[in-house]
Amino acid sequence: MKRSIGLVIFDAAEELDFVGPWEIFTFLRHFDPDACDVFTVSEHGGEVRCAKGLRVLADHSFETAPRADIILIPGGQGTRTEVNNPRLIEYVQRAADGAELVTSVCTGSFVLERAGLLTGKRATTHWASLDRFRALGTVDVAAGERFVDQGRIVTSAGVSAGIDMALYIVGRLWGPELARRVQKGVEYFPDPPYQDVPIPID
Repeated sequence: MKRSIGLVIFDAAEELDFVGPWEIFTFLRHFDPDACDVFTVSEHGGEVRCAKGLRVLADHSFETAPRADIILIPGGQGTRTEVNNPRLIEYVQRAADGAELVTSVCTGSFVLERAGLLTGKRATTHWASLDRFRALGTVDVAAGERFVDQGRIVTSAGVSAGIDMALYIVGRLWGPELARRVQKGVEYFPDPPYQDVPIPID
């Protein structure tokens, strides 16, 4: 079954939050051309300026976007205003209603929370926003986990963790062997030069 994957973008969205998963999902098609269609969607369609200045042309607006089997919400500074954007929240709620999976990267989890999709569920976000996430009082916050699977809802920690989550989703939906081939294809074997830097998780 070919799945449609919609990546929601907005001004000041963190680039790697959605570009990383985009790379994983689109690379999947090298091995299975019928696995998925991937598209971007923003409130008005057209140009979106992301957190670090990258400009992206969204494929669809909220009104024109096709139904998606998988929805992904990135994080970034833009989420601090987008959680108060009723058009975004309404779109996420509407898109989630018919989706197989609803996912977030980094502080995109705050958008899912505002849409009422995380109430009583375990979820995670960027390590620097864990206390702010707990303060909402609606989520069982999971610290120190790269991603958290709650069935229809999958959240990931910050930025690069979205790549891990996307590979996990490929394995969950299309099988671990195909996920391994994608991982090798994009050569995702992290080996950073500064691995001894402590990262606070609480």
